[in-house]
Amino acid sequence: MAEYNPKNFLILAVDDNSINRIMLEKILAKAGYQIKVLADSEEFLNMIGSVKPDLMLLDLMMPKIDGLELCRLIKAKANYKEVPIIFLTASDSKDNVIEAFRSGAVDYVTKPFNNEELLARIKTHIELKFTRDQLRKALVDLEKLATTDELTEIANRRHFLNLATREFNIAKRQKRSFSMIIFDIDHFKNINDNYGHPVGDIAIKLVAQKCQQSIRGEDLCARWGGEEFIVVVSDTLIDAAKRVANRIRREIASISLPIDDHNFKITVSVGIAQYQENDKSLDQIVSRADKALYRAKNNGRNQVVLEHELLDIPSEEVK
Repeated sequence: MAEYNPKNFLILAVDDNSINRIMLEKILAKAGYQIKVLADSEEFLNMIGSVKPDLMLLDLMMPKIDGLELCRLIKAKANYKEVPIIFLTASDSKDNVIEAFRSGAVDYVTKPFNNEELLARIKTHIELKFTRDQLRKALVDLEKLATTDELTEIANRRHFLNLATREFNIAKRQKRSFSMIIFDIDHFKNINDNYGHPVGDIAIKLVAQKCQQSIRGEDLCARWGGEEFIVVVSDTLIDAAKRVANRIRREIASISLPIDDHNFKITVSVGIAQYQENDKSLDQIVSRADKALYRAKNNGRNQVVLEHELLDIPSEEVK
């Protein structure tokens, strides 16, 4: 954890006793915390959502809505679920303490409280919350690194294979269909050789963006490797997938890279294969789509080729 600095944290206290409020504000402000002190539970409920404290201090006994009920109401709010709550109470009755923890509190301090003890408990629970928050963020970042291509910020090959394998298994079990689209950037080596790898990276990122914009939310576009991309089109037969592929191809063809005082156009060659009942693995579909892609390149590039066009059979015969 970074060096603990109280000025980075907001503490909200609710206490119906004016003397306690003055003391709390003085103690916490002197320690360097941001502090907001309220007179009753209703005052807090009226402003809930407009303030997000790092920790709350609640008086246990208050009129109308006591501290226990307020604690339950706070913990029912998704945005406040992780905010630590410390009760301030004149009673150390075990029943009260147990009920306080049941309602969602993390600690309690008895009145009259010792200033150093109160500050120590506050620091402990704010540090714990901060550490948990940092761990959650780190886990999210790690998951993103594991599933996202760093350059394009779309799915990477590993994540694609995991999701596409799931799609394959569902299709096998439920006798559904899906199609696979593979495409890569035409003459990409020339872009790198003539204009440099930074321009090549820009081209790859723009192609990824156009692909994402051209598919449905339930479909998945991933960077397959280098300048090559792959798409799973869920619940879609090959002729419908061809329309998707042509939309992707046209959108990419609309890209204009301003290089050396002229606009450089990008095109892609595309191959498509459809899941068939006798497929035993995802690799078989990828292989057929890949062969169709290379036929598109051999035919002159900037076009879509379907797997059955390799066999010269009608599309309706592809199961």
